Amino acid sequence: MHSFLCLGFVAAALAAEPWINAPDTGLEDYLYSTNYTEGSLPLLKDIRGVPDFDWAAEQHLDLQQYSFYRTGSAGEWSYRNNLDIWSKIKFRARMLTDVSGVNKTLPTTFLGYNFSAPIFIAPAARAVYGDERAELNFVDAAANEDILYTAALYASKTIEEIGVQKQTHNDTLNGPQVTFQQIYTNANLSVTWDNIARAEAYGVKAIVWTIDAPADSVRHRAARYDTTNANSVTSALTWDLYDEIRNRTSLPVIPKGISTVEDALMAVEKGAPAIYISNHGGRQLDHSPSPVEIAYEIYRNAPQVFDQVEVMADSGVRYGSDVVKLLALGVKMVGLGRSFMFANCFGLDGVTKLIQIMKQEIIRDAAQAGVPDLRNVSRSVINTRALNETVFLLDN
Repeated sequence: MHSFLCLGFVAAALAAEPWINAPDTGLEDYLYSTNYTEGSLPLLKDIRGVPDFDWAAEQHLDLQQYSFYRTGSAGEWSYRNNLDIWSKIKFRARMLTDVSGVNKTLPTTFLGYNFSAPIFIAPAARAVYGDERAELNFVDAAANEDILYTAALYASKTIEEIGVQKQTHNDTLNGPQVTFQQIYTNANLSVTWDNIARAEAYGVKAIVWTIDAPADSVRHRAARYDTTNANSVTSALTWDLYDEIRNRTSLPVIPKGISTVEDALMAVEKGAPAIYISNHGGRQLDHSPSPVEIAYEIYRNAPQVFDQVEVMADSGVRYGSDVVKLLALGVKMVGLGRSFMFANCFGLDGVTKLIQIMKQEIIRDAAQAGVPDLRNVSRSVINTRALNETVFLLDN
């Protein structure tokens, strides 16, 4: 009898707190109080936060297109954890700290290049679903807002088209626009060498090599529409191949998909100039850790890594506070992928607005947390005790 009662209470608790993909920001209630037509794209002026772009894109895109962007691996636990994990990390806000100049500390450098903020457009494919200009909107917005854009190998626009568009901004910038190029490798390495050469010809400043896609992944949501993965060929991805790639180019080669302290240390040993923490947006291996858990594992086991290499991270970032938390752990550049795809449904103006929202939130959240300098965020500004149960700690 008692067991049935307990099960009933558990079921009721679970039913009372269903998992919600996009938090309620009041957007739907507001729209339905206006002349909004259900299923249409809201006005851009009504978008107030990054999650609003997700909701808006779901109204605008067809099921196949939205599912391609939205999908996660298998039961999508990692996708959900990427969004939920941030609540386990509490701020330890310091009061009576002069934060009046924190906005002046938003600019950062990465690999020696200057940017207006520690955020970047992460590589993601098929931007044409949102807008016919596809990734050209990312090029333009990144140039106008002076942030980094890392183009995907399987972008809707070619390496050459993105390169030509980038050149149109050279007269308005202090030098050429800085972009990175993401690549995959498979058994036919001659294709990889050609892709690197094409990227070099159009002036990319770094190669971002995806190492967390050695084979096809389980994506039930996308499979319903026969949507294939970007890299569906089982590949021999090894550190020896990393060496071979580095020998093929003079550009920095950044391994993307670091998810353990062991691989972070190996990257340092191999002389990587930077590492890219990611679980591929929860799209590759379900039950893989979130970027903030990975960053914390590295911090707890080998904090020197953050001094030895520069660190990028993406997956599950939706708020300025998420960025501040990663900066506190030592990450230097924080990327968003899906969210920019959703924002692209509004074209260039949408992509630009997302960048501006993130910049504003980073400054405001840092100030509220008592952070006077975003280039030197103290680890003590966050309480990570709850992460001790989720990360791997090496034996001393």
